[in-house]
Amino acid sequence: MKLIYKIATLDQWQAASAGGRFEGAPIDLTDGFIHFSTDAQTRETAAKHFAGQTGLILAALDADALGSALKWEPSRGGQLFPHLYRPFEMAEVIWAKPLPVDPAGAHDFTGLLP
Repeated sequence: MKLIYKIATLDQWQAASAGGRFEGAPIDLTDGFIHFSTDAQTRETAAKHFAGQTGLILAALDADALGSALKWEPSRGGQLFPHLYRPFEMAEVIWAKPLPVDPAGAHDFTGLLP
C-alpha cells in the first residue's frame, strides 16, 4: 500500500464526512483535480499552503486503490505529485487525524508520517 496525503480544513472535512465524499477544496475545484502529496512532500505542502493555519485534518488514502483517476504529474520543482481526477469517497480514507501546530507555528507531523 502506497499512502498519499490530503490536507483539508476541519470545515471541509466535516462537510465531506456528512456527505460521504470529498469533492475538493477550493483550489482543487479551480484546478479540476484533488491535490495530494506523498509522505516526502507533505511537510513542504503544509508549510507552503497552510503556514500557521490551525484546524487542519491530515488524511491518508491508498494510491493504488484510487485507480486510473490518479495521475502522477510534475508540479513544484518538477516533482511528481499525485492528482486525483474525481471526488473520493470517505470510505476510501485509510485514516484522518488532526494536524497540530507546535508553539512556533509549524505543523507537527510527529506520529502521522513515516
